[in-house]
Amino acid sequence: MAQLYGNAIIGQSGGPTAAINATLSGVIRGCLACNGIDKIYGAVNGIEGVLERRLLLLNGTLRGEDDFRLLESTPAAALGSCRRKLPADTSGDNLMVYENLLDIFRDFNIRYFFYIGGNDSMDTVAKLSAFMQEVGYDMRVIGVPKTIDNDLVGTDHTPGFGSAAKFVAATMSEIMLDTAVYTVKAVTIVEIMGRGAGWLTAAAALPALSGEDAPDMVYLPESVFDYDDFFRDLEKAFHKHPNVVVAVSEGIRFKDGTYVGESGQSGATDAFGHKYLSGTAKVLENAIRERIGCKVRAVELNLPQRCAAHIASKTDLDEAVRIGRAAVDYAAAGETGKMVVFVREEGETYSVRIDCADIGDIANEVRSVPSEYINENGNGVTEACLRYLAPLILGEVSPVYENGIPKHFRFEKQSISQ
Repeated sequence: MAQLYGNAIIGQSGGPTAAINATLSGVIRGCLACNGIDKIYGAVNGIEGVLERRLLLLNGTLRGEDDFRLLESTPAAALGSCRRKLPADTSGDNLMVYENLLDIFRDFNIRYFFYIGGNDSMDTVAKLSAFMQEVGYDMRVIGVPKTIDNDLVGTDHTPGFGSAAKFVAATMSEIMLDTAVYTVKAVTIVEIMGRGAGWLTAAAALPALSGEDAPDMVYLPESVFDYDDFFRDLEKAFHKHPNVVVAVSEGIRFKDGTYVGESGQSGATDAFGHKYLSGTAKVLENAIRERIGCKVRAVELNLPQRCAAHIASKTDLDEAVRIGRAAVDYAAAGETGKMVVFVREEGETYSVRIDCADIGDIANEVRSVPSEYINENGNGVTEACLRYLAPLILGEVSPVYENGIPKHFRFEKQSISQ
């Protein structure tokens, strides 16, 4: 296929991670090395920023390898993020949204569009790619995976997950030590992010691989939650020791599909129709206090799961840069309407290669934790699950410190218009 010449836009979308800027760095590196790409624009706040022409010229903003390295170790989305949903079709008033995007791409001679995000972001890639092909505008649209939830189909894992899993595993190990110092009967419920897939909560069991104590129970959304079973599990754990620790996904559900934490929520949803979730641990805390009456504490790990860059996985950050560069290579080679993916190689030594897959097979799908990774009782994970997770958290990074705290990279978000 003939080389396509023009400019590129890079956007970040969805929830931030400790590795999303490493992916951004990889895409920028790839664009700078691509003969077909001249100007590189950053979309300030994702597709929302594109629609509002809030673009940042990235050429020259990273003045050397030190800046790239600093960006790669900086958490959150340096360009800003959004949760903007493009219309489902191009009929009626919806067409104006897509025509506006087309006008912007023409005005800035955009021929390459890279969108770094998770499941909902790939929905944007699918819709944008389809429309540009429909109207015959020659443009390469590539999705670059990102999510701590690790729930994108078609890829072995997602950038951002390994660092979040490392934080969860390390924090859980520390919580286990802290709670074990007393002899008073007590329960600690640790709530971990994960609406429809329990990958991150499964990482709470990783300390077991190092001979450390792991949670007594681990509950994932893939298994039906039942209060009677839960209390039986607690009683069994109390026979072993007085201090019981339980890890739960925020998205655990009852048999009828109702979220355990739903009773404490407003029922509000985001732009993609997802109910806002949190407070699952608090609901369980109240249930335990009422049923058992022992000391009980709810711990919600919350935002640090996705922004704790000081304990990022080096494997995760290195792979994030790699997949960002690969996205540009695939686009330059003529691919569009695709997402770059990791394929784990067979063998005892961990390694991955990078491929690409059709976005239509990925967008709006959820990759759940498979049944062979969950124990028979539905309250823990298997050895196979831990073996899958273990390589993703390996390696330590050395943040740049200033006045005792990690230093971070920031773009001057002076937008340009045309």
